[in-house]
Amino acid sequence: MPAMTPKERAIAALNLQIPDQVPTFELGFTLAPEMFGINLYPSDLHRDVISRLSAADKDRRLNEVAQDIAKVFDALDYCIIPGHFGAGYVDGTFISPERKFLFKKVRELTNGQRLLGYSADGTFALTPRIRSGTQSLAYRAANDPASLHAEAKQRMDTAIERNKYLAEAGVDVALLCSDYCDKSGPFLTPELFREFIQPYLSKIIEECKQLGMYTIKHSDGNIMPILDQLVECKPHALHSLDPACEVDIKEVKARVGHMVALCGNVNCALLQSGTDEELIAGAKYCLTHGRPGGGYIFTTSNLPFRGVPPHRYQMIIDIWKQMRDYTDEVQV
Repeated sequence: MPAMTPKERAIAALNLQIPDQVPTFELGFTLAPEMFGINLYPSDLHRDVISRLSAADKDRRLNEVAQDIAKVFDALDYCIIPGHFGAGYVDGTFISPERKFLFKKVRELTNGQRLLGYSADGTFALTPRIRSGTQSLAYRAANDPASLHAEAKQRMDTAIERNKYLAEAGVDVALLCSDYCDKSGPFLTPELFREFIQPYLSKIIEECKQLGMYTIKHSDGNIMPILDQLVECKPHALHSLDPACEVDIKEVKARVGHMVALCGNVNCALLQSGTDEELIAGAKYCLTHGRPGGGYIFTTSNLPFRGVPPHRYQMIIDIWKQMRDYTDEVQV
């Protein structure tokens, strides 16, 4: 059987199947300067600068950035390219021509062998403003539920409309990145979460699927009190599975791994502050308990942030390479 492409591995994992190898990706990648000497967020292509370039200079720079993006993610062998590279922008439902060009060009340069992902959520997310005081969702749920539902619907409608344009621009994977939890759990009780977030998230996911997009729901923090509700929304996968907040991939796999694919659980905190032994053991634990039966994509519990020593990230990539092959299970 010929080797699968990274795209094929991702699709198999997202459909709860067993590819030839465990695929890998990250929600974002900021270590390109340290690991590859490449800046994926060039200042001359920020939205307030790009309009001042001549047509020829803009075309040249966009092609250079696309080549850099393809080089980095080919080298990392990501199955999903996070499309938040620094050229062009998405504003409401408007996607700049520059970003559309990059989506198309990167797909071309990677020979269509990798999926393309982009932020697609519209539900309320954990912020200091909505966690405390009179602006908090809990306060508004108790004192003005009608306006809270109205805002939730408006956010949902905007996301659904924007995601149509993302799909048309070539985005394959909706990365639903609203955070709902911290270490203590969700910012709303499970009962309020079911009323003010769950139905809107479910509709966004449903509409993404209608567009032919895969859906990965991300949330940091302790999602265990709302795990079943997230699964009920029927995303293809859950991301983060934050071990720093007591989310154990072994438990999550046993509870819901037959219904939803899993991404993550490699402890980001250990990348920065753990010993080599702790970091290696954590990565092995994720692969040991995530990969059986398929439906698993290897990632960190958020993303490798700037400041992480590159060799530390390379350590977990090396563990992935050592343990990624499925040799004893029936593959698709």
